[in-house]
Amino acid sequence: MSDSVTVSGNQPFRRGPMLQRLEQETFDVLIIGGGITGAGVALDATTRGLRTALIERDDFASGTSSKSSKLVHGGLRYLQQGEVNLVYQALHERRRLRRNAPHLVKVLPFMIPILTKNGVVSRKIARAMGSAMWMYDITGGWRIGKVHKRLRKDAAFAHLPTMPKERLASAYLYYDAAADDARLVLNVLRTAAVNGAVVANGCSIVELQKDTHGAITGAVVEADGRRFTVNAKVVVNAAGVWADDVRALAEDHHPDSIRPAKGVHITIPWEKVRNDIAVVIPVPKDRRSLFVVPWDELPDGTFRHCYIGTTDTDYQGTLLDPPCTKNDIDYVLAALNATVNTNVTADDITGVWAGLRPLVKAASSGRTADLSRHHKVDHHGNGVITITGGKLTTYREMAEDTVDAVLHRLDRKARCRTRNLPLLGAAGFREPKPGAPDTHLANRFGTLANEVRSLIAVDPSLGEPLVPGLPYLRAEAVYAVRNEMALSLDDVLTRRTRARIFDRGASLAAAPAVAALLAAELGWDTARTAEQLASFTAQCAAETMAALTPEQHESEPV
Repeated sequence: MSDSVTVSGNQPFRRGPMLQRLEQETFDVLIIGGGITGAGVALDATTRGLRTALIERDDFASGTSSKSSKLVHGGLRYLQQGEVNLVYQALHERRRLRRNAPHLVKVLPFMIPILTKNGVVSRKIARAMGSAMWMYDITGGWRIGKVHKRLRKDAAFAHLPTMPKERLASAYLYYDAAADDARLVLNVLRTAAVNGAVVANGCSIVELQKDTHGAITGAVVEADGRRFTVNAKVVVNAAGVWADDVRALAEDHHPDSIRPAKGVHITIPWEKVRNDIAVVIPVPKDRRSLFVVPWDELPDGTFRHCYIGTTDTDYQGTLLDPPCTKNDIDYVLAALNATVNTNVTADDITGVWAGLRPLVKAASSGRTADLSRHHKVDHHGNGVITITGGKLTTYREMAEDTVDAVLHRLDRKARCRTRNLPLLGAAGFREPKPGAPDTHLANRFGTLANEVRSLIAVDPSLGEPLVPGLPYLRAEAVYAVRNEMALSLDDVLTRRTRARIFDRGASLAAAPAVAALLAAELGWDTARTAEQLASFTAQCAAETMAALTPEQHESEPV
């Protein structure tokens, strides 16, 4: 097998056969967690010839990996923290992702406005920022094919015409990349499955099994109310913020190694900001910045929405569905309104999302924003290997280090093959021309978009919008069930598409029609369909209520 592997989308990615294989086969490695870290480990392991299985308790990317800033970047601020090696690694991985998944990972220009009149950025700081830009380019930013430049006042204003022009002096323009995080996770998992991995969602770990010497021999898991044993020689704990819970199954105590940090984003109509590129805005009286990112570009060069985030605060609540509270929203809106003059309010918000970063605890207790984003691989000696920390951009490198540890445990050697491995849909992909009618499907499915189009050819009604006002098609929901292991209404509206996080109200209004479409595919009866609708409605209602509630556990502003 060469490093460059071309894969086809014609392999099955269906849960029933996957569960059968989990129960019947013996694996070299069982991965716990279906976020980007676990997905990366599964792809690396299976392409190195290891018999690989992965289980996810809920849905793929249902935790942190669908709630990130959706950026594939080096992290300019990490240079300011002295994390030069981390930035170098991330920018190297950004280049690989652009090459291996060009249909998913897109170049995104970023602008940093210099607001000098009553602003938070002085001319002295602006000069220092220019030095940081050169450092970013030298560290690896140039690999995207562009270097930063200084923009004059009028050029900067054209990119964000809602800024108070009288306060604007100039700006810096640099380049990074962005991707739909949940889509990337799913694509990595499907690529792993094509290469032989067994992958299943809705499958939770109950206990770890050990031999008489205490070495791991597998795990008891539960799926659809039934328990069975998965035989495996090594278990990789890639459970993110739940990593300590998995470790507790293998150890005599519950570890305390993870410090969750909450990151919140809000979505608003693009017309409220009208930026044609991403903008980095400073938070007044703070040492942080937020991103303002346009989303869903239209043929005329405008956008449907933009999102603003992320916060970075200590978090002490439930790890499942962390809330976006009134405090969070007020913090983001204050930063936004300090940069634009359109007076954006909570009533303008169309969607929110909150995720938890699984940061590795440090000896000192400072701000979560100052904790390292380096990853850590722990060997527990009994056949459990835990991977924590890291960031979306560096998932492939994290996986490589983890599988190296797995091979060491198995006393085997095999060369990593993911550095130049195209993900599903990448082979033969050509960037669509601006405004082309097929841009939406091409940028979500790559060369597999023809599989979605074939559904529409059979049933033209599937070419109609899934959620009015958003770009997703009914065919994408059908495809999600048949080819992407979607099991619920939430799977389709929140992760297979991103309808809920960008327009919760429109998604709620469309939910009955979407549920009826899924019922025909999944065999739901009337009662089951009603349950799905009730569950989705309740989740959206809880999200709305949380946004009206102040934080219960106050965390430091960052």
